[in-house]
Amino acid sequence: MEQENCSQAELLACLPESEQIDFLKSLTDKQALALKYDWKFWARPSQVIPEGNWFTWLLRSGRGFGKTRTGSETVIQWASEGYSPIALVGQTKADVRDTMVELGDSSILKVAPPWFRPVYEPSKRRLTFPNGSICIIYSGDEPDQLRGPQHQKAWVDELAKFKYPEETWDNLEFGLRLGDNPQVICTTTPRPIRIIKDLIADKRTVETRGNTLDNASNLNPLFLDRMLTKYQGTRLGRQELNGDILDDNPNALWKRPLIEEARVASAPDLDRVVVGVDPAVTSSTTSNDTGIIVAGVNKKFLDPKTGKKLPHYYILGDYTIHGTPHQWALAVVSAFHKHQADKVVGETNNGGDLVESNIKSVEANIPYTKVHASRGKAPRAEPVSSLYEQGRVHHVGYYAELEDQQCDWVQGEGESPDRIDALVWAITELMGGPQGDPSDYLGLYQTKRR
Repeated sequence: MEQENCSQAELLACLPESEQIDFLKSLTDKQALALKYDWKFWARPSQVIPEGNWFTWLLRSGRGFGKTRTGSETVIQWASEGYSPIALVGQTKADVRDTMVELGDSSILKVAPPWFRPVYEPSKRRLTFPNGSICIIYSGDEPDQLRGPQHQKAWVDELAKFKYPEETWDNLEFGLRLGDNPQVICTTTPRPIRIIKDLIADKRTVETRGNTLDNASNLNPLFLDRMLTKYQGTRLGRQELNGDILDDNPNALWKRPLIEEARVASAPDLDRVVVGVDPAVTSSTTSNDTGIIVAGVNKKFLDPKTGKKLPHYYILGDYTIHGTPHQWALAVVSAFHKHQADKVVGETNNGGDLVESNIKSVEANIPYTKVHASRGKAPRAEPVSSLYEQGRVHHVGYYAELEDQQCDWVQGEGESPDRIDALVWAITELMGGPQGDPSDYLGLYQTKRR
């Protein structure tokens, strides 16, 4: 353990047991309680607010590094110094509530000292500290909420997973105009999206890099062993453990620039909308996720290159879930109604008719089509990836996990691509089903021949 990277608490733990006991006995009850909530004692140097004239503190690291705890403690320190209002921005309102504010072990309410614990008013999306400092909650899937409000400070968590990261960041930055030193801490697992690259390149960004192993002394040994055994040395491990920003896998069927180029903020009127499902048939901690992707088609899109009307496809939502069969069935039905879909399409290779009966146990009359994979994943996915090459598939906003999977998965390597499978089933159905609609496929063959 390198001492310069250790917290004071970790250095104390390295002393002989007798010296540790002597130190603890020297503390009064009041001092011991204060030490318990003294972040400077527990924090590693990389978790302490940097000095200098910076606007953004970008803390990008692997899972388990302590990003959330750092964000919470930074907000508490700012609030104690009288800064207000402070914006709390997460992927969704539920993420802000569960991770940043209330439920997580590193959330503000869990780590704030008893004498400076804020009052949480969910209906007002507000935290109020004893000295009057206020935090207001926002989410990355509703960027317009940040259009207008002003703040002195902000904490943005998992920016790389936001559905509308650039719009959210821009609106937040326009509102950071109160006080003499507006600042934002951004804690995130990195992804190679434009906003993250722009922040790194910004001269007023202080960047802190971190690795899961930096926080090994505070992590569950079983979690750490599983993460290292499963992901150490893999491409995904470089991102999720080391905090590296990965380039696309050169052998993957999808390329991030093509997804980026066709990305849109909203979808036009759609002729059909379907929910694609790639079900997990078990629900243990080691089971695959159930892929749930919503997609729609506009068959009247006038292609500016050819002057012809060609169907264009829109990815509207990723509701992939790791849960029990009943939980994912509820998620499927919820997505169906949220997007006013026409039907659900589910793979039957795993689970057979149980997939349909599971969904219909939640809603009996839901329109459902079962599909069977008679070919490998790559041959099924190639026609869909060709649509992306033509610029005919548009992601409405960002879908971080889906896009990571698309740009990293290679046939025969890694785990089953649940999100990709669900996406392929959805778009294949919109193209006319596994047999295909010749008008939909025409452009694909032309692309392959060029």
